[in-house]
Amino acid sequence: MTIPDLDVAVIGAGLAGLATAHRLRRAGRSVQVFEADSRVGGRMAAGHYGGYRIDEGAETIALRGYPATWQLIRAVGLAPADVLPIPHSLALWRHGRAHAHLGHPRGLLSGAGMAARGRLDWLRFAADLGRDTDPERPEATRFRDLTIAQAAARYHPDLHDALLQPLAGCLFGWDTSRSALGPMAVLLAATGVGTRWLTYRDGMGALARALARQLPVTLDSPLAEATADPAGVRLAFADGRTLTARQAVLALPAPQILTLRPDLPEHERPYLTAATYTPMLKVACLLDRPLPSPTRSPSYGLIVPETESRLVSGVVLDHLKAPGRAPLGRGLVSVLISRHALPELLAAPDAEVIAAATAEAARFLPGLLGALRTAHVFRHPLGLPEATPEALRLRPGFLSRPRQAVDYAGDWLPLRPNSESAARSAVLAADRVLAALPQRVPV
Repeated sequence: MTIPDLDVAVIGAGLAGLATAHRLRRAGRSVQVFEADSRVGGRMAAGHYGGYRIDEGAETIALRGYPATWQLIRAVGLAPADVLPIPHSLALWRHGRAHAHLGHPRGLLSGAGMAARGRLDWLRFAADLGRDTDPERPEATRFRDLTIAQAAARYHPDLHDALLQPLAGCLFGWDTSRSALGPMAVLLAATGVGTRWLTYRDGMGALARALARQLPVTLDSPLAEATADPAGVRLAFADGRTLTARQAVLALPAPQILTLRPDLPEHERPYLTAATYTPMLKVACLLDRPLPSPTRSPSYGLIVPETESRLVSGVVLDHLKAPGRAPLGRGLVSVLISRHALPELLAAPDAEVIAAATAEAARFLPGLLGALRTAHVFRHPLGLPEATPEALRLRPGFLSRPRQAVDYAGDWLPLRPNSESAARSAVLAADRVLAALPQRVPV
């Protein structure tokens, strides 16, 4: 019998992979993590740029609806001071001005950019969210596999135009005519209306870095191929190395997995093919002074509907979101690019992206161009799961598939468009690995 080189190999040191390895190690398994990049974090990485702390993706966490994330936070020893409440809320740009408290009951008092009938239907929709909503089964909500646009047609048009589309377009990069409402609905129901949002003091990569400090991680190791082997799994890396593992977890986006598994079981292919992703493009603007809130009641971000801009879907004033994101007396603003502009800008030169993004964002944040010192562009061709109706329909069958030597983790499994989805997928993956082979095998 061939003795494998490794007990369990985890491919990918984003949050899903690191959380999977952490859970398996606590269960007594020997785990080695491999990461293609030169650092951990994946799409939840953060970096320091001349005194500015920049989140290269976009993420916040909530007090409610993030149980797997909070379990990890406690397990790695992050202190309460490491996770900070965001003191302000988001605003909506509509009809030529900013409206404070997007998605919060307080916004209804000031109009929320909606007609009176729209605000009433906002309340009706919020009540509907709480009916038969199981966060583990986004396919089983009362909205079934309807797209966001289809489900919103039951309500006043303002619910779509001033709430669902701006949130889905900015935060997830979704096209509401393609993405299903179910995954978004379970997220909204789990966090609750008017919930308190928080962020990591040291940037969105803080949890991933804390996990990695407790795990064996090999960086700069892109995988070329994973195939079944008599010893379990054969892993071929881009630099020519080959290793075998008793079991492996590919903690990668589904489109990547399709390219790495030449012997992919045919019963897995339909869901992996349906689990498509939307790209993300972000411009971080380093300012020589902090810009004020766009609303009288302070807002740290401004969501822009596609009816107002086809280039920018939102701006975040990071210096208002959390302390320490910009040097004292300076400012930091993130500009999120609309899906409509991605075909033209995703692969464009940085200078072109920065010029287009800042010129449009200055419409919503006066003074941006005058305060701009420099900017950095961050591209994520595989940003977030698109959560199409087809993926929603195929998901239950995929989760009940037979256990094999290769398993998966990633936000495309729970299909919830947030980091909790990655953390929850780690629980699913680790439990399947342990059920298939609960004992550590000497290697």
